[in-house]
Amino acid sequence: MTDFRLTAQHTDGDLALAQVAGELDIDTAPHLRTQALALIEQGHRHLILDLAAVTFCDSSGFNALVGILRCAKSADGTLVLAAVPDRLARLLNLTGLDTLLPAHPTAAHALVAHTPSPDTATA
Repeated sequence: MTDFRLTAQHTDGDLALAQVAGELDIDTAPHLRTQALALIEQGHRHLILDLAAVTFCDSSGFNALVGILRCAKSADGTLVLAAVPDRLARLLNLTGLDTLLPAHPTAAHALVAHTPSPDTATA
């Protein structure tokens, strides 16, 4: 099996930030999907995947991301990507998946974008 890790780094209510590391291929994509869906099932319906440490992604990895997106949407949640490596960002763009999977330059940016401002939280 190729190298793969998903580590939940931040969980706060309905939000989870998980770092994904290694290769996303036919061997590891099912693990990505299973572990991400477990976070959603635990109530973290808004999921941020930090992809900074992803070294490779094939069509199996793309399929896993789409499957995670579908499950998040079924739970009235979202899937956001962060720190997408350049090669992966180009493939997301070429396939049109970048319109479905919003991406932020860093996990910190994604967390800030998800956090409602005090003005909107009380409105």
